Amino acid sequence: MRILLINGPNLNALGRRDPSLYGSKTLAEIEAEVVAGGKELNTEVLCFQSNSEGAIVDYIQEQTADAHGIIINGGALSHYGLSLRDALADTGLPIVEVHLSNIHARESWRQHSVTGAVAKGVIAGLGWQGYLYALDHLVDEIMQGDGK
Repeated sequence: MRILLINGPNLNALGRRDPSLYGSKTLAEIEAEVVAGGKELNTEVLCFQSNSEGAIVDYIQEQTADAHGIIINGGALSHYGLSLRDALADTGLPIVEVHLSNIHARESWRQHSVTGAVAKGVIAGLGWQGYLYALDHLVDEIMQGDGK
């Protein structure tokens, strides 16, 4: 089984970017945790990060055929990235959106997610562990045949 772990703009700055909101782990540390969690579940996790919406859309289109699910933290693109939303919807894959902070307790423009609308679920405010919860859910869903 293969899960895509996609992170959007500014998430490459984790660890030094407002730790009170986003925690102190770097993106590389979070990715390592998710990859290790995937190994425990006999699942390959492919990690990708870009600050460019177009690069993320290209990656999704290139990788979808061999993937079984997607975990995505689109960062600010979650709130206005319509081409990202469409690319995710076109995959037909189960998707879980993750946000490190509680987007519902932040600025009003962060409280709506256009990409969350095409996801099976959205995990927000649980820090980096939200990625692991998303992984567990996707693997369980796919194993039960509720996925792709």
